[in-house]
Amino acid sequence: MKKIMFNDKFGLTSAVLNGTKTMTRRILKVPITEYNAVNCALNDDENLEANKLAIIKKYARYQEGEIVAVAQSYRELIEQGYFRNEHGLIPVELCECGGYRNKMFVNADLMPHHIHTTGIKVERLQDISEDDALREGIFHYEQPPLHHKCDRFAPWPPYVKPYKHDNDNLKYRCTARFAFAYLIDKVSGTGTWNTNPWVLGYTFELAD
Repeated sequence: MKKIMFNDKFGLTSAVLNGTKTMTRRILKVPITEYNAVNCALNDDENLEANKLAIIKKYARYQEGEIVAVAQSYRELIEQGYFRNEHGLIPVELCECGGYRNKMFVNADLMPHHIHTTGIKVERLQDISEDDALREGIFHYEQPPLHHKCDRFAPWPPYVKPYKHDNDNLKYRCTARFAFAYLIDKVSGTGTWNTNPWVLGYTFELAD
């Protein structure tokens, strides 16, 4: 089984597990020797849809209908009550491996939570719609934050806490798309939104 990681600093793993986040965009990565061919295929309007399907089949890490494990560190899962036997004991090997603190190194087969991919598309990052931005983990505040009469969209809580002066002006936006632009630059690196790369957009639902 494969695993997928979501950013914890911005609460994205929590948003996935509570059903708030149901989409994720990952930058399309291809070998440098195939870059020109892929770029030409994505600019071929006559055969664009067929080319996109071929690109998804060849380069998407996850395919439609696949069950994927949501990566969480063993430490986090142990704190939530997982991995303990009937005596409340925890396997020593889990506490001594890299996955105890870093979910990059966990075994996908041991993860208790999974998502089911229901759709995949190829598009430019900036082509994201308002609805898709909300499905990406952007939160709409009914009550605007202090000093932000129009800006009600921000990354999903608990990262953003309304009425705190922790650079609120950098987080809240007037549309979900603009809030997503802020988020993707934080998660994938400054300038990601402006470079407008081709991305694979995965739609998913909780599988458990």
